[in-house]
Amino acid sequence: MFVGFDYGSANCSMGILNNGQVELLPLAESSPYIMSTLYALDRDLIAEAVYRNLPKVQQAEYAKLRSAQLSRARQARHELDLDANEQTVFIGQAAFEQYLEMPEEGFYVRSPKSFLGAVGLRPEQMALFEDIVTLMMQHVKVQAEQSLTENITHAVIGRPVNFQAIGGEDSNQQAEAILSAAAKRAGFEQVIFLFEPLAAAMDFEASLNEDKTVLVVDVGGGTTDCSMVNMSPKRSHQSDRKADCLGHSGQRIGGNDLDIAFAMKGLMPEFGSESKLGDGKTMPNKVFWNAVAVNDVSAQRAFIELSTKTLINELLRDAQEPEKLKRLQKLREEQLSYRLVKQAEKSKIQLSDASACHADLGFVEDALSVELNQQQLEQAITIPLQKVENLMCQAVDESGATPELIYITGGTAKSPAIYQQIKTVFPETEIIIGDHFGSVTSGLARWAQRVF
Repeated sequence: MFVGFDYGSANCSMGILNNGQVELLPLAESSPYIMSTLYALDRDLIAEAVYRNLPKVQQAEYAKLRSAQLSRARQARHELDLDANEQTVFIGQAAFEQYLEMPEEGFYVRSPKSFLGAVGLRPEQMALFEDIVTLMMQHVKVQAEQSLTENITHAVIGRPVNFQAIGGEDSNQQAEAILSAAAKRAGFEQVIFLFEPLAAAMDFEASLNEDKTVLVVDVGGGTTDCSMVNMSPKRSHQSDRKADCLGHSGQRIGGNDLDIAFAMKGLMPEFGSESKLGDGKTMPNKVFWNAVAVNDVSAQRAFIELSTKTLINELLRDAQEPEKLKRLQKLREEQLSYRLVKQAEKSKIQLSDASACHADLGFVEDALSVELNQQQLEQAITIPLQKVENLMCQAVDESGATPELIYITGGTAKSPAIYQQIKTVFPETEIIIGDHFGSVTSGLARWAQRVF
């Protein structure tokens, strides 16, 4: 059995082609989408979970590679007084619920795909992300197979044009290597990769009845990718489409960045980001940015370091509004950064259909709530939106062609601000909004049908 597999920054999904129609497989409580999140009671227990899920023929080799982690995992089980078979690692919604229950005690990661191309990862960090991806792929594969009558063996996996802009092709190769190793351990016999905007284009192409030059804009949770593609009903059946792909651009900028920017602009003032010190100077910005930059490993590490605790204590003694710095203190001590950014994301979604909303911060302080509005959101995400605009223009310039249609997909593309930005850049071009979540998976499933 072969599938299209969208290992996304925000959600994962998997699809098959059934009688010419794409069918997304149920992954979580009858939903075809599962959150790209993982929570472990201890970081080293992730390696233990991978080991236990592996076929016996693979366990010996893996045990040699992860001997140190597996040894620490045994110690962690002892220290946490865990039963031998007690679940210690959670995926998707269950991971987020565990994080909400015990944010300061375990290890939580959201959107691990965003980190795979990061520059300067140490070997132990590479191993950790490899294991995180393996566990998530194992979980998705098992869930999908429960609705099928046979095992899934082959997959076309989507990938962004660039995992990390500053790392260039080295970052892309690093990320693909992690995904390939994880897929093998998850039980896939063969995987190939396809640019996500091309996958989205193939799904859209199935609905066309004439030739079109299309700019595909895929704004996902962790990346934005743009492709200029020649599409037509005749081309849709070809297995080699290189000549039809006229230009590409991509960068690690997506919904997560919008959420972080909105959290910084709309929520962090309640934690002291725009308050004053005793001498009238504004608080240093970096500590507040590190608090919300949940897609930046170094920023999150810096925020929980002892030096940050010392800095916050110093700022607290000299703050004109110390009650706000106490909230920042709690945010750090109880590791609530992910929850704060999740609230910003929730507010962003609410502002897709409303002019204003209230962000509930009661998890930080009783009855604490912040009123947010469309104008604040637009101001907060100005820089990320400018980057999206630059990527669109880059793909068009590289192609040397003019788009006849613009096809928007990706979960973040639902935001009215994204649509308006595209409309501003291409005011005369028809814009079609596709399935915000399923387009890439559908295209991957169609491609899997052709290549396998």
